[in-house]
Amino acid sequence: MCLEMKLTRPIAIILLLLQIVIGGCLPKTTVSTVPVEAGPGWELFSKAEKLFQAKSYQEAREAYNEYIARFPDGTLAAGAYLKIGAIHAALGSNSKARDVYQLLIAEYPGSPVAQDARVGILISYYNEGMYSVVIEQAADFLKGTVTRAPYFRTHQLLGDTYLAMGSPVDAVTNYVLAYKKAKDSEKKGVISRLEEALAQLDSEEFVFLLNRTDDGFPAGYLLYQLGLNHLEEEDYDDAERVLSIFIENFPGHEKSQQAQILLETISIESVYSRYTIGCLLPFSGRYGAYGYRALKGVELALKRFSSQNVDHAIKIIFKDTGSDPDKAAEAVKELFKENVAAIIGPLVTAETAGVEAQHSRIPIITLTQKEDITQIGDYVFRNFFTPAMQVKTILSFAVESLGLQRFAILYPDENYGKTFMNLFWDEVLAYGGKIVGVESYNSAHTDFADPIKKLVGLYYEVPEDLQAEMNRAYEDENNLDLIDSFIDMALQFAFDTNDNDQAEEPAEEPAQEPADEETKETDQKDEEEKEPEPIIDFDAVFIPDAPSKSGLIIPQLAYYDVKDTYLFGTNLWHSDNLIEMSRQYAQGAILTDGFFAQSASANVKDFVKDFRKTYGENPGFIEAIAFDTAMILFEMVSRPEIRYRSALKKGLMQLNNYKGVTGLTSFDSNGEVNKKLFLLQIKGKGFVELERHEPVSSER
Repeated sequence: MCLEMKLTRPIAIILLLLQIVIGGCLPKTTVSTVPVEAGPGWELFSKAEKLFQAKSYQEAREAYNEYIARFPDGTLAAGAYLKIGAIHAALGSNSKARDVYQLLIAEYPGSPVAQDARVGILISYYNEGMYSVVIEQAADFLKGTVTRAPYFRTHQLLGDTYLAMGSPVDAVTNYVLAYKKAKDSEKKGVISRLEEALAQLDSEEFVFLLNRTDDGFPAGYLLYQLGLNHLEEEDYDDAERVLSIFIENFPGHEKSQQAQILLETISIESVYSRYTIGCLLPFSGRYGAYGYRALKGVELALKRFSSQNVDHAIKIIFKDTGSDPDKAAEAVKELFKENVAAIIGPLVTAETAGVEAQHSRIPIITLTQKEDITQIGDYVFRNFFTPAMQVKTILSFAVESLGLQRFAILYPDENYGKTFMNLFWDEVLAYGGKIVGVESYNSAHTDFADPIKKLVGLYYEVPEDLQAEMNRAYEDENNLDLIDSFIDMALQFAFDTNDNDQAEEPAEEPAQEPADEETKETDQKDEEEKEPEPIIDFDAVFIPDAPSKSGLIIPQLAYYDVKDTYLFGTNLWHSDNLIEMSRQYAQGAILTDGFFAQSASANVKDFVKDFRKTYGENPGFIEAIAFDTAMILFEMVSRPEIRYRSALKKGLMQLNNYKGVTGLTSFDSNGEVNKKLFLLQIKGKGFVELERHEPVSSER
């Protein structure tokens, strides 16, 4: 009879809803007690039994063997063999135990303990991890007529076997069969094993087993464990639903009181103001200006959302982090007491805020580039573009749309430059490209002739044999230390070069043949004194620096004939100052950014228009990312199915390509943002947005 027919009608209906919504222990070597009857040798057998119970196995085995030798036809001979086999098993000699059990079965096939010997053989195979043999031989054994105790022990052993094999459904099935034949004293042990198997089931397996249950056992345990699993996964909606079904249909169950406690726990978890959002920003301290910029974005989001959603009044509680980590952590504690549903920010001091939010189980969307911020826990998210995202965006375009393969890097010798240099280098190798030149420079300088000369081969010459070694090193993406050593070696061959700003005199018509040996020597000397030609063996140059430095470097690159290559930069290049300083030499340069106010996107246009109207100025990335983050949370908490913070967290993880003003936004299972950044190119006196497939000119 199926579960729906056996259980009450309400639970049958709920089980149907569950199907729609939800989409090993080592067995003890136990041996039946052999009755000691009065008769020949009974005193000797009784002595052996006492030694066995005392675990004096060596002496017990000798006594059993003596009984068999003296009374081979005695009524207790089969029992003696059974105990000798058990002694071998207890001592870890499974093979010897099997030999004794098989001898017992062969010599005494009609003995009541022969079936116990069959179970003993199964246990010996289990102990050796031969699970398939256990299943095969158990099936053969159970085909016959099996008495209660061996039947109980065999199915319990099969449950242990399937559990050890990672098949909890089959384990549960066999534990249920064992439970049906168990004595009251044995049921507790079966239930303990059953609960271990239930803890390994997934939701679909629970429903499958519930529909196969033909009586009250183990439906109650199945429902309770299913509710417990949902609770551990912080899926409070389903946990509440299942545990309520359990309590209603199994009021006298041993787990009913615990289920009631769990429901009270869920009730406590749901105590929060679902339409109240906390916001952590630095309104004081060194980053105060950025905090107020983000504030404008959040305020504009609230204004827009409130005008479009009159049913839900969103409240925002702002806290000043003061750019101080301790103050940020304390602010999270205060927001928890004020029952906020989630937190926006902070811009800085995100780590301490994230740790406290994770502890309080409040979803927090940080606005930071802090490395590994989302590794704090599953309640910590990031909505901010990172150096890695910028590099991936640039190189995917460079390789996939432009077909570039050879790159050079010119970077400032400081943390920002080193970070981008390493990321860019790694990503080029990941795309199968080559880094053919890498040079650093002192960011305090204004003359970058030396690093540029080194980049194009004008600063020093490299012997052919060493150049070949360097080329091989560049092709080995796993040998960065070797590359550094080759560069150091090459510096030993550096020589001074003299800039010659005067135009060369027109050469006279050369004679067909040198007039004499002196003429040959003169021609050779002139050839040696010629200025060496630059070696432009790269398709693009990546310069991760601010406009104040990049604006000086780009014209100097052109001076040394680095003209027909692509220039790539970071979001710092998104500045009119770069165009003013570099003039025509910056034309065609490509960069990436998280926001572009001149985008053709209707979404961006509406945002920029509203922002200008409200604040009388243009928004930047900080304002835009704060706006998007706030809108994401406002829309999320307004969903009717979001009743718990855990559901809000789950909803954020399932966010798919939210169309914000900073581009399409999603979060992965670790809370890390996936965002399509803007690709920009310098044209004329401004910037234009590029599509990934759009051909781009590198002319400057």
